Amino acid sequence: MKVEETVPAALDGERIDRVVSLIADISRSDATKLIADGGTEIDGSVVTSGKSRLKEGQTVVVDLDKIPVPVLPGPDASVVLDVVYVDDDIIVINKDAGVVVHPASGHGNGTLVNGILALYPEVATVGQPGRPGIVHRLDSGTTGMMVVARTQRAYDSLVAALQEHEVGREYLALAWGRFDSPTATVDAAIGRHPRDPMKMAVVNSGKWARTHLEVQETFNDPVEVTLVQCTLETGRTHQIRVHLGAVGHPVVGDSMYGGARSALVAPRPMLHARRLTLIHPGSGEEMTFEAELPADMAAVIAKCSVRTID
Repeated sequence: MKVEETVPAALDGERIDRVVSLIADISRSDATKLIADGGTEIDGSVVTSGKSRLKEGQTVVVDLDKIPVPVLPGPDASVVLDVVYVDDDIIVINKDAGVVVHPASGHGNGTLVNGILALYPEVATVGQPGRPGIVHRLDSGTTGMMVVARTQRAYDSLVAALQEHEVGREYLALAWGRFDSPTATVDAAIGRHPRDPMKMAVVNSGKWARTHLEVQETFNDPVEVTLVQCTLETGRTHQIRVHLGAVGHPVVGDSMYGGARSALVAPRPMLHARRLTLIHPGSGEEMTFEAELPADMAAVIAKCSVRTID
């Protein structure tokens, strides 16, 4: 699996090893080894030294399969998972808030992957060694439906389906403000933020991204907020959070993208993966999985109401 990024202004002049560590979500030392092993291309040419400086507009391709894994993730039975469906090929989980999906720099243990390995140790050989079974991710603060591959056949099938936009992913977000229209589509490319490489943003040089929006309910007390259904056509990093922020309706509680405000306090970004639809990699059957709103998001919404103004 390879990831391609265009170098934004924020990373102009930065060393290749730092940029690779950001793109692949790995440590600088692991990025250095990945580069030395030929896992990085700059404008189509393989580079083997992490010391060179990059220029804005250059294209960086990182081969995630070459990420060094000196210590493979192990089982951790203390990670409690809400498994809503399992068979010989797939595992569907209703992820809790605060759970990191796989080990990465700063999160070596206590992840969803560690919990999966405690329940289904055979997943250790599926997909990428450092993130076995993982075909898509939810942010740490996002709750809801995600699927994990239990076999290599399922992994290959699901990765291909995601790349072809054949997996349905529907979210509920509590967003700031009142929408002008009951439905809308945000069609805007997403890439690294030009001034903050830890964030994503709508940028011309980014990757194509499309989110369909449908208003579910609008509240005006204590402030104007809207419960909106967000359906992904693509699956870029932080896509819903970035798109809603870009149209002036950031997700309530999302401090990274301007959604944390004192008028309505939330413990995390109010974003929930409500529905997941996929074609089963073994049977070919279409399957849909749904998750009710988590208690913390329901509690924040319960604080909101529609106040009639005479």
